[in-house]
Amino acid sequence: MRRPIAILAAGTLVAAVLTPSSAQARPGPEDAGAKGTATAKSGPGIAARAPSGPNPFLALLPDPSKADYAGWRNWLAAKGDQRADLRARQRAALAAPLLADEEEPAGIRNGNDTPATAQRITGFGTGAKENFQLRILGALSPEELDPEEIAPNPEDDGAIPLAGETGVGDTRKAVTTSAEIGDGPHGSAGDGTGDFDFYEVTGVAGQTVTIDIDTPTDDLDSIVALFDSEGEVVAANDDSADGFDSLLVHEFTEDGSYYVAVVGYPSVPVDPFDSGSGLGVGTEGPYQVTIHTGEQDVDFFAVRLRPGDVLGASVKGAATKVTVYDTDRREVHGSDQDASGIYPANSPLPGGGNAVTEHVADKAGWHYVGVSAGDGNYDITVEAYRPGLEGERPRQTIFLDFDGERINTAIFGGPGVRTLSPFRAFLGRWGLSVDDEDAVIDAIIAEVEENLRADMVASGLNQRFDLRIRNSRDHADPFGEANVSRVIIGGTIVESGIPTIGIAQSIDPGNFGTEDSALVLLDVLSDPAGEETSLNTYLTGASDRIGFVGRAVGNVTAHEAGHFLGDWHVDQFNEQANIMDQGGNFALMFAVGPDGVGGTADDPDVDFGEDELNPNEGFTGIEDTLSRIALTVTR
Repeated sequence: MRRPIAILAAGTLVAAVLTPSSAQARPGPEDAGAKGTATAKSGPGIAARAPSGPNPFLALLPDPSKADYAGWRNWLAAKGDQRADLRARQRAALAAPLLADEEEPAGIRNGNDTPATAQRITGFGTGAKENFQLRILGALSPEELDPEEIAPNPEDDGAIPLAGETGVGDTRKAVTTSAEIGDGPHGSAGDGTGDFDFYEVTGVAGQTVTIDIDTPTDDLDSIVALFDSEGEVVAANDDSADGFDSLLVHEFTEDGSYYVAVVGYPSVPVDPFDSGSGLGVGTEGPYQVTIHTGEQDVDFFAVRLRPGDVLGASVKGAATKVTVYDTDRREVHGSDQDASGIYPANSPLPGGGNAVTEHVADKAGWHYVGVSAGDGNYDITVEAYRPGLEGERPRQTIFLDFDGERINTAIFGGPGVRTLSPFRAFLGRWGLSVDDEDAVIDAIIAEVEENLRADMVASGLNQRFDLRIRNSRDHADPFGEANVSRVIIGGTIVESGIPTIGIAQSIDPGNFGTEDSALVLLDVLSDPAGEETSLNTYLTGASDRIGFVGRAVGNVTAHEAGHFLGDWHVDQFNEQANIMDQGGNFALMFAVGPDGVGGTADDPDVDFGEDELNPNEGFTGIEDTLSRIALTVTR
């Protein structure tokens, strides 16, 4: 499936969060919260304000292309800095970390530029005689180039067919030019749809391109996106570590023609082949762009981990990307952002700085921490922990609440205390009756049990895996007791004030916060047939309605629990179905088979497992959404 062009990778799109319309009244008397709107940005020294609408990292959105990813990235970075400051004060009395200096001499490349040539560090780990804290000091030395100055593109250059030729990657290695957003026919002096500047470059697989924006005034807040020849976004950047000027570093995976788009926040092209496809004027002003394919410096360091070790790393200084590779030398979590503000308050994992990463080891052996995308000195913090409940009691419990609930939705960014309708209030909207309630609840419980317990045990990854699942029909409500998290299955957007299908309280690698809440709202899922987000769209006379509704709601429930057990979203637009797929391709999440009808014999079993991290959220690599839970929900 083609990724919607409105979603700029790495979270640069700013738009209103979707509030789905409905042709049928939904249960619940309370008014919805305000629609999401584009938010004022924050940067160095500026306090971030939480954007309107649900956090897309935590929410299963009906349409993620309408999420304010840029606003939420800024907010998370500010929260990460606050968390890092508090953490530093709390940990001041701890023993000093193990200190390592990069052995590759300054100004030299290729000494430790791959996992195979990584500098090995001993004495770090979670063993009794090892130091769980590591500090690495080093320097990045990319190739120095003298860019050739070229003339600005003539207007109109606001689309792929109109892009100015740079010769980069073909006849030139580096160019620079000065231009202006706002001087084209679609800027504020023109038709007002938004001015964009496009530049053509030639990509060679394995080669790295760098696009660096510098603004002489504070007028333009730039966004840079890199498109392939089909108009797909392959990379994007909003802000660099130093401010609102964009810096994009991308390694090509395929040969071909690529197109650099420079735009002014928050205006983006809806169609990169149409220079008039913007939705309005954003920031405007002059800028200088430097584009080059000079060789980058990447530094890798090898550390030994045990299965279940929870690794966290952050980098400050010149480097702006940090990544982890596993024992097979695969990238498992690359990051150019600090999203540690999404961790629960008691998570010990590091944050702050330019970029933060983490990984749960599923095998014993050497793992690799890499830093890149910069020029000069850097400072890496690396720490490793055992899972939060290892050796503790009582075990982790997840409570499935079908009874409706009064809950303070502020923990999800909602408006406050709200009352949510019970599950039974939605049965009629799926063509079911109250007599079917027990059977549907049985089907939901069975799906959650399979995804969160049976598959984890069957993986054989952790003989000490220990998770108990309880429900409101058969058990007293244990929420509020130690190590009990819950998923409330019921309620609507209007009742909750949160325009989403599902949302969790945190993403918690290592399961350190053990008393979380999540919501699975049922109004969008039970809307009349038509939208891909409604289960009714896939129901016909041939459907096993009870089985399909149970499986789909069970998958969404497992998805939200997956967040507070440590999983990030994965790519919903590839062919690999995964419980942690982000919204936007719901037939996969709901396990609809090739016949397009839910509840028939060809419906697949959607599980946790390996998949590509969601590119819209600013991460790269392969996430094993199963092992991250199986190894950290333990006794």
